Amino acid sequence: MTRTPFRVALVAVIVVGILLALPRFASESTAAPALAAGTSTHSIDFDGRNRDFRVHRPATVTSSAPLVVVLHGGFGSARQAELSYGWNQQAAAGRFIVAYPDAIRRSWNAGTCCGAASSTNLDDAGFVEAVVHRIAALTPIDPRRVYVTGMSNGAMLALRIACRTDTFAAIAPVAGTLVTSCPAPRPASLLQIHGTADPRVPYGGGPGQAIGLDGNARVDGPAIPAVNATFRAANSCAPPRQTVIGPITTSSAQCAGGREVRLVSIAGGGHTWPTSPYNATAQIWRFFAAHPR
Repeated sequence: MTRTPFRVALVAVIVVGILLALPRFASESTAAPALAAGTSTHSIDFDGRNRDFRVHRPATVTSSAPLVVVLHGGFGSARQAELSYGWNQQAAAGRFIVAYPDAIRRSWNAGTCCGAASSTNLDDAGFVEAVVHRIAALTPIDPRRVYVTGMSNGAMLALRIACRTDTFAAIAPVAGTLVTSCPAPRPASLLQIHGTADPRVPYGGGPGQAIGLDGNARVDGPAIPAVNATFRAANSCAPPRQTVIGPITTSSAQCAGGREVRLVSIAGGGHTWPTSPYNATAQIWRFFAAHPR
């Protein structure tokens, strides 16, 4: 069949277009950032500031993985949280990625607490979300299995995040309370862990032992069971069931959508990340793994 000049020209245009397109897509693929196995440090520009975070990707992670964000306590740091709580080892066993954001001047803005972050009204909740989005650009993560936990001031920020966003399928604050307005918490599973003798964030609510530069208590929030009740109501939960094993009292409520709101109270426990007889890291991961979005 004789080809017309028009058909020849059309074929040539199509071929040239394909050839031009191939290098562009190859270049984009080659330039795409990757997250190597092990711990790496990263920075993002957020809200006019350069903000840092650490990420640990175990070699056991080979595909789209869960992500756990760990928020250090006041006066702590991302590196301190990575070294102190055993999350890297748990991540290797559970095949998930861990992120450790860094606060500015070692404090998070959780509402009325704490430090310079609160007094200057930093958007730390927004920063944590930005960290999740940045990691998702570096490596595949499962959006149904993104979680956040934290210690003390970091736990307070985790609770504030639960009041603002539905990014996280489950939240696990340790030794923290709610110090922000939270009229409508987002539906998410919640695991609270708290010692009944915590002097800095009192289990029964009210002012904590630590005093800020202004002479006021650094923490002054509601009782821990009251925080739990707030999230049970937000998640349309059934009445909780309670079990007691030694010093550990667990109050667990099953909620709409397969969610759960649980409170673990440690009799005589102080302001610490529990390791024995209750291993907080292992129990939090078990809770997270059972509660995707």
